[in-house]
Amino acid sequence: MKLELASHSAIRYACLNYHYSKSIPANCIGFSVFNDNMEWCGVILYGTGANQYIARPFGLKQGQVIELVRMALNGKQESTSKALAISLKLIPKLLPMCKLIVSYADIDQNHNGTIYQATNWIYLGKYNEGSRSAFIVHGKKVHPKSIHSKGVKQNINSVRKYLDKNAKEFYTKGKHKYIFVIDKSLRHLYSNLKKQYPKNAAVA
Repeated sequence: MKLELASHSAIRYACLNYHYSKSIPANCIGFSVFNDNMEWCGVILYGTGANQYIARPFGLKQGQVIELVRMALNGKQESTSKALAISLKLIPKLLPMCKLIVSYADIDQNHNGTIYQATNWIYLGKYNEGSRSAFIVHGKKVHPKSIHSKGVKQNINSVRKYLDKNAKEFYTKGKHKYIFVIDKSLRHLYSNLKKQYPKNAAVA
């Protein structure tokens, strides 16, 4: 298995064809994954600052914390966990300031984080359960940021007035939050926060 820096075209194709969200994250870098036959299998992407507060909960600075934002793979890779593990080893070379990586398993997609458990991430628990995470517009789930980009206020009355009179609010089951600590000197600080992994996990 081999990983190399992913091109924009590879990122775009993998996100639109291999990931359930069918969207391309902003401000991302990543790796193309190739199996032993050098067949391209998709990309693993990390975000480098779309959320300006991502480092705050850990007492770190912007640039020291990034997010694993996509595992957009087509299933032809020999081992998803091995591909992720290789990418984690490459991050310090690519982003030497990075000390910690955050990622989420989407419970609405029946993801509990098997891939993070297999690669020894620290599980911090469930977040945002019951919050409004999207709108259902013309039968499709639309993120509030996309609503805002259309010039429509992020409330159900405005969405129904300007986009779809039958629109509904979507309330999430939440996400499982995991962290992977790159900086070994910090691992003891977060190991005490570790919670028991959720059971019966589906591959995230």
